[in-house]
Amino acid sequence: MKKKVIIIGSGFGGLGAAARLLARGHDVEIFEKRDQPGGRAYVYKQNGFTFDGGPTVITAPFMFDDIFELAGKKRSDYFELVPCQPFYRIFNAEKEYFDYNSDEKFTLGQIAKFNEKDQQGYKDFLATTKAIFDKGFVELADKPFLKFMDMLKVAPDLIRLQSHKSVYKYVSGFIENEFLRQCFSFHPLLVGGNPFDTTSIYAMIHYLEREWGVHYALGGTGSIVNGLVKLIEELGGKIHLEAEVDEILVENRKVKGIRLKNGEKVDADAVVSNADVPFTYKNLVAKEHRKKYTDRKIERTKYSMSLFVIYFGTKKRYRDTNLKHHNIILGKRYKGLLDDIFDTKKLADDFSLYLHMPSLTDPSVAADGGECFYVLSPVPHLDSGTDWEKMAPIYRDRIMQFLEDEYLPDLQENLVAEHYIDPLHFQNTLNSFKGSAFSVQPLLTQSAWFRPHNRSEEFSNLYFVGAGTHPGAGLPGVLSSSIIAERLICGDYPD
Repeated sequence: MKKKVIIIGSGFGGLGAAARLLARGHDVEIFEKRDQPGGRAYVYKQNGFTFDGGPTVITAPFMFDDIFELAGKKRSDYFELVPCQPFYRIFNAEKEYFDYNSDEKFTLGQIAKFNEKDQQGYKDFLATTKAIFDKGFVELADKPFLKFMDMLKVAPDLIRLQSHKSVYKYVSGFIENEFLRQCFSFHPLLVGGNPFDTTSIYAMIHYLEREWGVHYALGGTGSIVNGLVKLIEELGGKIHLEAEVDEILVENRKVKGIRLKNGEKVDADAVVSNADVPFTYKNLVAKEHRKKYTDRKIERTKYSMSLFVIYFGTKKRYRDTNLKHHNIILGKRYKGLLDDIFDTKKLADDFSLYLHMPSLTDPSVAADGGECFYVLSPVPHLDSGTDWEKMAPIYRDRIMQFLEDEYLPDLQENLVAEHYIDPLHFQNTLNSFKGSAFSVQPLLTQSAWFRPHNRSEEFSNLYFVGAGTHPGAGLPGVLSSSIIAERLICGDYPD
């Protein structure tokens, strides 16, 4: 039966769900608060530079292919993906670096630079992560966990796969060298988790990258957003920009539609929220309609860290450095810094960084003769009490001075474009609770059935996609959530 579906927000979860539902014959409208679609994948343009606001690491590209194939189209007609080699270059505090890619022989050679004995450990680690990947991604990522029995069914597998261990502890069972342990355990940070707390199920990210590679979309991640928007419009979907939702309307324990900030009401048979899950319940659903998701429950949930991100363009090229497309620059402290970010919620004086240099792969994103970058530092969410209006310029200066001293000579005199975002941006612009960058933290006790469900526990026709619901953050997780929402709305899963 054809349904009228409203989608709140146009991140990848919302866009994926919209395209899938349209391809299956439903009537879909997206309502987006900002002046561009994309959610965290917002695009900033300044002085000839194109900056991707959010996700830059594209894994599991077949998930995008699947969306277009469902609509009878070819993804390559809408945007082009190219592989990144190496996947990452990871620097230690002494500026020694480790590269890895999908070539096991190459990676083993890189490991040997630091500890030859860890070559066999890496082979053993890979063999076990395949089992985790087969269970955690292939089998469970696109299945809804709506009943506790769903969790009980997989519990024996989770126990067998040692999901009670953290990613760092799991990796340490195979790898001796401390820097290599960091290289193979940082992945939870890509989805908002602490490697010392995040369940070892997330060790599968390393296997997922090896299986399908790490890719970049020519023109930037915004080209993927544009491709999905074009597909949605071709299928008859509507996207309303600068159309902020003020309330999800509820009647007799069912969602009836939405009311916009301008007072306009729009009816729907189902509502899919790609907004942050805690924000959706706390700010869009009246308190009297919420039985489970009380303000107290929302407050007691543990949330991911936030981010401080500087987007910058230079009039100078930096091709004679050791930098690659994706760079991870680890500081002297690993566990201590992560403790500060996740546990004590303290903004430290030191930092570890992700430095993105897309113009190495795609000169079109930089002004002529220039270079395009963004640098990202994980920071505590707003429970830290940091006054970011005062601290942001100071923190910016620390990071840029560090980059100039260590990696990008004469950086600041060559800057011709710059913009930064901080935890206040995540709270006030992206509507993320506590300014968290990845919503609900990926702990074992906040995964699968324990995570906010893809179909609301409060209302049978309210659905969730995005980082805060099952299976979690990162593009594969977010796109999996859109598959689950589509199938739930279409009645594909047995009750």
